[in-house]
Order: sequence, then C-alpha cells, then structure tokens
Amino acid sequence: MDFGEILSILKQDVNYWIIALSLPFGLGANIIRAFRWNLLITPLGYTSRKYNLIYAVLGNYGVNLVFPRLGEVWRCTMIARYEKIPFTKLFGTLIIDRLADTCSVGLIVITAFIMNVPYFKLFYIQHPGYFDVFGNVLFSYWTLIVLTITVLAVWTLFVVLKQNLYVKKIKQILANIWEGVRSIIHIKKKTLFLTYTILIWLGYFLYFYICFYAFGFTKNLGWNCGLIAFGLSSVAVAVPVQGSIGPWHAMVIAVLMGFGLNSIDAAAFAFCVHTLQQLVFTAAFGLFGVLVLPIANRGKNKT
Repeated sequence: MDFGEILSILKQDVNYWIIALSLPFGLGANIIRAFRWNLLITPLGYTSRKYNLIYAVLGNYGVNLVFPRLGEVWRCTMIARYEKIPFTKLFGTLIIDRLADTCSVGLIVITAFIMNVPYFKLFYIQHPGYFDVFGNVLFSYWTLIVLTITVLAVWTLFVVLKQNLYVKKIKQILANIWEGVRSIIHIKKKTLFLTYTILIWLGYFLYFYICFYAFGFTKNLGWNCGLIAFGLSSVAVAVPVQGSIGPWHAMVIAVLMGFGLNSIDAAAFAFCVHTLQQLVFTAAFGLFGVLVLPIANRGKNKT
C-alpha cells in the first residue's frame, strides 16, 4: 500500500458524514445481539438485567480488540458475576450465539455465490492462494496429528480415567455447558430469535454497505458488490487477530478490485472503513461497556 496516496484520498474524497450515518446500524445490531442472548439465558431458569447484557456485549468487542476471542470469555465472566448465573451454562449459550452467526455468514456467502457464480470463478482464478490456505490446513499432516491426539486424549479421559475425581469435575463442567447449548431447544420465542438474528446481520450489512456512498469510486458499485465484500470480510473476521487487521482488508480489497477498482482506491476504502468502524468506533463503545458495567452494578451483591 502507498499510504501517501491513501491519505491523499482520505483527505479529499471521503464524505465522513455518511460514514457517521452508518455507525448507529453497527451499534444497534450489537444491542439486538444482547436481546437475542437473553432469549438463550431465560430457558436456563435465570433472569438477567438487559442493561448488563448490553454492556457485556459491547465490552466483548472492546476486549477482543486487545485479546482476540477472549472477549467472549470476559462477557460470560461478567454476567456470571453480576447476574449469579453459572459461567459454564453461559458459555454454552454463547456457543449457540456464535453458531447462529456462523450459519448466518454461511447463508450470506452462499447467497452471494449463487447470485454471482461467474464472479467467484474469476475471483478464484485471480486469488487461488486464498482458497489454497483452507485446503492446506484441512488436509495437512498437522491437522491429522492434532485430531488424532485430541481423540486419544478424550478417549483416555472419559474411558480409561472415567472414575478419576478431576475427570468427574470436567464431566460436570461439560454437562453445564451442554445445558447452555440445549437452551436453544427450549426457547419459547423461536420466531423472535430468528427475527433478532436477521436484524443483527441486516444491521451489520448496512453498517458496512452505507460506507460505499462515502467514496466517489464505490458509490455506484451497487449492493451486489457490497454483499460479496461483506460476506467474505465476515469470513475473514474469524481469523483470530486483533481487530481482524490484515485478513479483513485483504478480502475487501480483493473484492473491490474484482469490480474494477484500482488497488489504491480499494485500499483507501478498506483502510478508512476498518479504521473508523472496526477500530475507533468499536474501541469507543467497547471501552464504554467495560467501564460502565461495574459502575452500573456498584453496591449490588456479586458472586
């Protein structure tokens, strides 16, 4: 990247008011995520204050910026502390929360693929390395070795050492986690859960796509391009690095170049949107959640 040219674009050719207009959609999606999480917690027989869930979800993303994937652990720890809900059961509900997101991203990518098969064929030809990485990981000897060791370890723990005191404790922890996972079966408002999921991902899409109109070179690319870029960048978020720095940019730049943008314009879009949305804004509301959560529960009994 030529950061001199990128900064020149960011100074002259960006409507930052439009980017500001996109921000409430991202924040709203995360607030709805807290409401959806509450639907998973309720079948466990516990009640949670919604403001605590909102602060925890917001703080989750702030913590992830510093320690990738530890935000989810922090989220469950805080709610366990302030709402007196077992951590292991909360963690089980979080697995369902993330599984719902994985299915949503999968459906988005599949939809984008079906609607744009020629584009994806060209994308694969131009960027074979992106797909080869997944193949190399899935079919490498290291993957086979790790899977074999994992299977042997599980078999040893739960068959050979099943009467061991520590193994029994592990089984109890896993049973609690499984109870949290099973909460999806007992949700009374399944339609509301689905509605929340749709609203979350619609909010994320608009959060991303509205930014197309902030740049002269992307405003005419259309929602189809936005859907592809959004879907593939959402896949890139799964890479456990701080703020998805690198993988997210690579996906967005590759997609935009596939729609005719030059590398500098594509890089300027990715750099600007990611910095303002994924770093600055996410850090701001994440810090807000981390700081306000203990203040909101000051003086209340904690477990």
